Amino acid sequence: MEEAYKKINHALVRLINEVWDLEGKAIITEEFKDLTKNDMHVIEAVGLGEGKNMSSIAKGLKITVGSLTTAMNSLVKKQYVERFRSEEDRRVVFVKLTEKGIKAYRHHEEYHRRMIREILDRLDGEQLSVLLVTLDILSDFFSGYHDKVSF
Repeated sequence: MEEAYKKINHALVRLINEVWDLEGKAIITEEFKDLTKNDMHVIEAVGLGEGKNMSSIAKGLKITVGSLTTAMNSLVKKQYVERFRSEEDRRVVFVKLTEKGIKAYRHHEEYHRRMIREILDRLDGEQLSVLLVTLDILSDFFSGYHDKVSF
């Protein structure tokens, strides 16, 4: 059991660090050199469509609206997102991706698509089932841990 613990711990730490590092190298290209990895994740959270309100985006990212506002100010300045007010309640601010933001979103999406395709191409049905159960367990752990700990 101790050996399994060490192997799992080593693999998870290495995997998290490699994904974070590689994602930065893969998505922050010459075209998107003015973006950070965090900017890309905010763009991903805004998503495609007619817009989302700031509080729902902040909740999805598990950050405060104040922190999101700082990130949005930068993305608005860089012309990746635009803000607009609700017609029904002028106090509610929505954001949506600009054409430039949609292009960055698609670029980030393609990185994820390639990563998932590589995994799917290498696993048979049984291996995929085990991976999905394992990822659900990890996801439940991280969700529960996040709810119990204040950062």
